[in-house]
Amino acid sequence: MSEELPEYNPQWYCLRTQTKREHIAATTVRHHFGSEIEVFCPRIKFKKPTRRGVIWWVEPLFPGYFLAKFDVSTHLRDLLHLNGVSGAVQFGRVLPPVSEKFVSELRQEFTVEEQDEAILTIEKKLGVGDEVELVDGAFRGVGGVVVEVLPSKERVQVLLEMMGETRPVELDIYSLLVREKAS
Repeated sequence: MSEELPEYNPQWYCLRTQTKREHIAATTVRHHFGSEIEVFCPRIKFKKPTRRGVIWWVEPLFPGYFLAKFDVSTHLRDLLHLNGVSGAVQFGRVLPPVSEKFVSELRQEFTVEEQDEAILTIEKKLGVGDEVELVDGAFRGVGGVVVEVLPSKERVQVLLEMMGETRPVELDIYSLLVREKAS
């Protein structure tokens, strides 16, 4: 009597990672398995104004997780022992697959950069009436209110109080920090 081999059935699954190691774990899976396992670790990239100036920030879209397409019976045990991978998302003993449609629609939103990294660049949005604080330049720390948004130039017009007068000033949106509104 011949023993039937289980059917090879790769599907997308969500794997947990160690804190702040999503892209490292995804890269480790890529290097260890090559084209045998497909990996998708989407990250977002955005300019973030800080009190020290504007910096580019890259964060995972799903902090602590990434997606991998593999056959559970063939690869799960090996995946769980790789550097950076801390487990698989499961409910009880069931490892639910992630919809192929969901992954393909999500992938369409991202551009693939070097080393198969999927990164989406997020543009900053400011609105009329937002209270802001300058984080760059000679007027660092001065507050104002946005009166006009000039999206094509990534600039806004802000009312600033300077030398006893309120004046509209055109500024780079990345030189501004939005002040939290008091609840």
